[in-house]
Amino acid sequence: MRSIAFCILLVFSFAAHAQPRQPNIIFILADDLGYGDVGYQGQQKIHTPNIDQMAADGMRFSYCYAGATVCAPSRASFMTGLHTGHTPIRGNRGFKPEGQFPFPDSSLTIATVLQSHGYVTGDFGKWGLGYPGSSGTPNKKGFTDFFGYNCQTLAHNYYPDHLWSNAEKISLDGTVYSADLIHQHALQFITANKQRPFFLWLSYTLPHAELQVPHDSVYADYLAKFHDSLRAAYAAMVSRLDRYVGEVRKQVRALGIESNTLILFSSDNGPHREGGNDPAYFNSSGSLRGIKRDLYEGGIREPFVAVWPGTIRPGASSEQPFAFWDLFPTFERVAGIPVTKNIDGYSILPLLEGHPEKAKQHDYFYWEFHENGGRQAVRWGKWKGIRLNVNTIADPHIELYDLEKDPHETMDISAKHPYIVEHIKKIMTQAHRSNKDWPLLVSELNGKAPPR
Repeated sequence: MRSIAFCILLVFSFAAHAQPRQPNIIFILADDLGYGDVGYQGQQKIHTPNIDQMAADGMRFSYCYAGATVCAPSRASFMTGLHTGHTPIRGNRGFKPEGQFPFPDSSLTIATVLQSHGYVTGDFGKWGLGYPGSSGTPNKKGFTDFFGYNCQTLAHNYYPDHLWSNAEKISLDGTVYSADLIHQHALQFITANKQRPFFLWLSYTLPHAELQVPHDSVYADYLAKFHDSLRAAYAAMVSRLDRYVGEVRKQVRALGIESNTLILFSSDNGPHREGGNDPAYFNSSGSLRGIKRDLYEGGIREPFVAVWPGTIRPGASSEQPFAFWDLFPTFERVAGIPVTKNIDGYSILPLLEGHPEKAKQHDYFYWEFHENGGRQAVRWGKWKGIRLNVNTIADPHIELYDLEKDPHETMDISAKHPYIVEHIKKIMTQAHRSNKDWPLLVSELNGKAPPR
C-alpha cells in the first residue's frame, strides 16, 4: 500500500510539474518616443542597439497605432481595450495637487483581468490615470505593485521630491534620477516573481520632457557630437531607455524564464517638441507627417517589437495594422483565458505565432483628440480621414489621404472621392460615443469650453 501511495504521489507530482505555467508578459512602453527614433527604423544619430537586437530576435510591426496622440488616453485605450471614442479617459485633464482624471469604478482593465486569473501584476513608471485616493489608482485597477509617478505633470521633473510605492508617498531628496530608481524596482519585481506568472507594465518616462539626464559618458559623447546640450540630453535619454530594454532582457535570460516570457516594446504617442526638443533634427517621426498631438501618422504610429523565443520567429515582420486596444485581448489569449466581450480590440496572437490568416482584421480604426480645437481621425483600409476644429465647427472639412500612394499624407484628395469621405464621416459618427465628462463636438459642448 505504501508503494502504491508513493506511485500515486509521483504521478500527481509529475502532472503538477508537467502543467505549463502561464506565460509572463512584459510590456515596455516608452514615453513620447517617435516612430523614427530607433535604429531599426532608420535612426542615424541616436544609438539603440538593444532595441535593434530585440527587433532582430523577434517580430517588428510596421503599422502599430497608439491609443491616442497624448499620454493618458493612449494608456487608457491599452488598459481597457477600447478606442478613444469609448474610453472613460480621453484627455490629459489634471487635478490638484497631483494626478489626472481617474478611471471610474466601473472600468475593467487588463491588469484586473490578469490578476483575477493568477497573475502577479506590476506597473513601474508613470500612471496618469487617477489621482491619489481616487477610484483610478494603480492598486484599484489591478496592479499588485506600483512604483513611480502618479501624476504625469510631476513626471516632467526627473529629480522629484517624491514618488509613490502603491499608496505610500516616498520622499526623495531631489538628487536621485527617477528613471533609474524606477528601473531598479522593476528588475527587483522580475526577480521576486520569477516562479509565478507575472504581468509587468514598464511605463517608463523616457524620453519625455523635461530633457534631463545624468551627465555621464553617454551624454558627454552626444554633447561632443551635437554641440548642443538639449539635443545631447534627448539622445542620451533614448539611449538610456535602450539600456533599460537590454537589462530587462538580460534579467529574464539570467533567471531562466526567457522561453516563457513575451516581451513587447512600443511608445505611447509620437515625438514631442517640448522642453526645447527638436524632433525634426532627429527625424523622430521617420518619414511620417506630424508629431505628438497630431492625428497624422507621425502622431499615432509607433515602433513596435515583440520577442518570445520558441513562439515568435526571429526576424519576422508584419504589415497588418493594429492598435493599442488590441493588446487587451492579445494578453488574454496569451494567458489562456477567455477574451472579454464588448471591447474594441482583436487579439494579435495569431500574428505573433506566424499565422496571419487567423488574425481578425478591423473594419476601421478611430481616434479622437480633445485639445487644440478637437480632432477626429479614421483609418479605413488604405484611406485615412482627418477633421480638425470639431469643438468649434459643426461640420468641419474632412481631409482624405490614400496611405498606399501617399504614406506621408501630403495630398488631400477629399474632393476626388466624396463617397469615401461620406463613409468616413459615418464612421466618425458611429465610433464616437458621447461622454458627459469628455464633450467633443459642438453639439455636446453647449457653449462651454472643452475640458482640459
